[in-house]
Amino acid sequence: MSYEKNLMKMKSMLKKAEPGSKPDTAPRTVKKAPAPDYEDEWLAEGLEKETNRYGTVYKKVVDYPEDYMHGNYQLTELTAALQKWRLAEEAHPLAPDPGKRLLFFDTETTGLKGTGTLIFLIGLIEQHGSGFRLTQYLLPGPAHEAAFLYATGLWERPVTLVMYNGKSFDLPQLATRWTMNRTVLPPLPEHDAIDLLHGSRRIWKDELESFKLPAVEETQLGFIREDDMPGHMAPIIYQDAVKNGRAGYLMPILKHNEDDILSLVTLYIRSTDLVLQEELSGTAVSQTNIGKWYKDLKSHSRATAVLERVIEEYGTQHPTTHFHFGFLLKKEKRIEEAIQAFGVCMTKSAGRERILAIEELAKLYEHQVKDCTKALQLSGIAIGLLARDRSLTKPFSLRMKDSFEKREMRLKRKLFPGQAQKPTK
Repeated sequence: MSYEKNLMKMKSMLKKAEPGSKPDTAPRTVKKAPAPDYEDEWLAEGLEKETNRYGTVYKKVVDYPEDYMHGNYQLTELTAALQKWRLAEEAHPLAPDPGKRLLFFDTETTGLKGTGTLIFLIGLIEQHGSGFRLTQYLLPGPAHEAAFLYATGLWERPVTLVMYNGKSFDLPQLATRWTMNRTVLPPLPEHDAIDLLHGSRRIWKDELESFKLPAVEETQLGFIREDDMPGHMAPIIYQDAVKNGRAGYLMPILKHNEDDILSLVTLYIRSTDLVLQEELSGTAVSQTNIGKWYKDLKSHSRATAVLERVIEEYGTQHPTTHFHFGFLLKKEKRIEEAIQAFGVCMTKSAGRERILAIEELAKLYEHQVKDCTKALQLSGIAIGLLARDRSLTKPFSLRMKDSFEKREMRLKRKLFPGQAQKPTK
């Protein structure tokens, strides 16, 4: 049966439940599909055959020694990274659950969305002995999808999956394919997810121009891909291999997936080093981003320590650090220091950040210092900047202008009670 016919057969098996009927969640037996005609060609390329109750799946297993280097990092540096998380006891999106198996996970699919999109390659790597073991599961065709999913063992117990854009893509795709086979497969447990794309955007915002994995690899991991297969070619090559048995063309797809997963390990090491480093590392931009990340997570002591180290090293060279530090100081009621921090932003920053810093200064002078004259002066400065600064978006300028004009009116009423007031032109 052809690839297209197998796919249409799978779709025809999906039936809507009748009203009032209870869903049948118990796995059913399924007729085991025969091995594909092109099996000899796939095995000749070094793939291993695995069979289970549902059919056939092919896989490639690679073991890496403990001194294996990917870019600038040894894979076994992961051990030290995990130990740092255990000692930190930090509630953080990059922190793994020490009680769960840690797997680095990536998929290749026949498309980007829709129930007709198949996952045809799942790669998993984990620590194995003193080194690492990569296992790549390859789907022989739609008739073997249940066997393919079952072989991964992702149904056995909850684990922690480390991915790149996995929360938005890989996990939803996996859940969809599991749902399509729910009548025969055991239920898929809810796995923990660590998404390194989200982490990379938090750490290197305003520092990296692109957050595509190859760009992050080159700038942060020292890994440059050679003769890499373009990702958009993978579905075409796979479909040809399924139709015509040309397994040799599959090998570049497996290599692309292998590089992706090895980069997940080293990117996790790099991210952990930056986020949990006790001494200053990285740039003023990345360390300020990390401090802000801790602040957003309500880990104020950790945020304070990071931002203080940046200020100690760079002084006023990076006013954004002072901007975020000002909010922490304000929360801690360190008013004079908060005024100093926002003052640095007022004189050294530009654009949106400068306006917001002036707003914070006006609030502090009005409500904490009780200096309405100074607060009024700051409001006037902000209104003037809003009128001249063309880098600001129109919605932001209008919103802030309205806010400062209302503040002006209120301050004038406090300073000059009984007099009719008009906003500054």
